[in-house]
Amino acid sequence: MNSINQQQPEDNRDDLQGREAAEKLSELVNKAKICFMCTNTSAGTDFATRPMAVQKVDKGGIIWFLSASDSHQNLEIAADPRVSLLFQGSTYSDFLRLSGEVNMLNDKSIIEELWNPMLKTWFTEGKDDPRITVLQFIPDNGYYWDTKHNQMVAFAKQVIGAMIGKTLDDSIEGTLKL
Repeated sequence: MNSINQQQPEDNRDDLQGREAAEKLSELVNKAKICFMCTNTSAGTDFATRPMAVQKVDKGGIIWFLSASDSHQNLEIAADPRVSLLFQGSTYSDFLRLSGEVNMLNDKSIIEELWNPMLKTWFTEGKDDPRITVLQFIPDNGYYWDTKHNQMVAFAKQVIGAMIGKTLDDSIEGTLKL
């Protein structure tokens, strides 16, 4: 049986490193804004997963979150800082998996920079809530699935491929090494 990768006429793999990897990471994270943070990933047992809102992604690919000091994820990160992040930016593309380490910080200037009024839902005392911590996620590797052009082109290729009975997939995927 042939794989879909062997049936399509276009190359659909692009492994990225360094600046290119950080740019792809930023593009996909900014589309999604929300991820699933997976903790206890090194334990070899079931890992914990919870949704987290990205507050910022910088040019180097570092992702910033705000989290409560008494939260389960903070306790799990204190025991094991290795985490994975899972992103889905749209229904058919913009998928991303990242692995890396989290540093927990109590830097008031970073909290001030990342703060937005909606966060008061979780931090009832506002940006001066003593429970706020900054989670600085430093990725070291990842994997992405995306479209080469855009969703409209990808959809058109799928329709044409279905009509002519040929695999015309506009997807691109690959590793990210940061």
